Amino acid sequence: MSEPTPDQPDQPRPDQPLKDRIALVTGGSRGIGRASALALAKAGAHVIVAARSQGALEELDDAIHAETGRHASLVPFDLVDGGAVDRLGGALFERFGRLDIWVHTIATLGASGLTPVAHAQPREFAKIEKVNFTGVYRLIRSLEPLLRASDAGRVIHFTSSLAREPRAFWGAYAATKAASEALMRCWADEIENTPIRVAVVDPGRMRTQLRAQAYPGENPDKLPDPDEIAPLVLDLASASSQPPPGIIRFADWRDGPKVTALI
Repeated sequence: MSEPTPDQPDQPRPDQPLKDRIALVTGGSRGIGRASALALAKAGAHVIVAARSQGALEELDDAIHAETGRHASLVPFDLVDGGAVDRLGGALFERFGRLDIWVHTIATLGASGLTPVAHAQPREFAKIEKVNFTGVYRLIRSLEPLLRASDAGRVIHFTSSLAREPRAFWGAYAATKAASEALMRCWADEIENTPIRVAVVDPGRMRTQLRAQAYPGENPDKLPDPDEIAPLVLDLASASSQPPPGIIRFADWRDGPKVTALI
């Protein structure tokens, strides 16, 4: 893990509402994760970014340094490696002793993309399940003690409308996203008497690599940029936030601007 110690600015700034908070973004090298990491860093948090690509992590760190003058902690990390997930919590405890914010954005369609359920290859289906579901369980298990050590732990988990409205050819993705969404909501109910609060967010259609893989003929210019969801992430990351128990839809927050929950 590079740059293990958060920077400590001498004076608080009004434009840094998350000053000195410790934030982990899993899947932070691109798309919604990258936008979230940049926004958290600009808001004053020390950001730990976990993703598979070392090159993409370094590019993000360059962007964070250019914007803030500070560096992120970079964790090359593959969610299918259960041992690495288990070690992550211990490493963060040794460096920081707590975790204030966890933003989870990792998801996969698999190498084959959209496919009929009966045509899914067992090995590929198993990888999708590990990334979209089992990896989430292992992260919860690894990170909960750190979040409990915070005075106001905040978790932001990105889901999909397909978890509740499955469609043809999305079988593996929809099923595993539904499972991870249910897992997060069960966990949120279990820890309601702790300082931890869990927000489950449906970003809707957005200009991401996963969306491009699923709809290669779609014009990305007609989709919201991931940067547009960053203000919602900052709202939910605040120690004063009290997210609703259901699903927070980005479109409702943006257009409302009140958050609407699906119970």
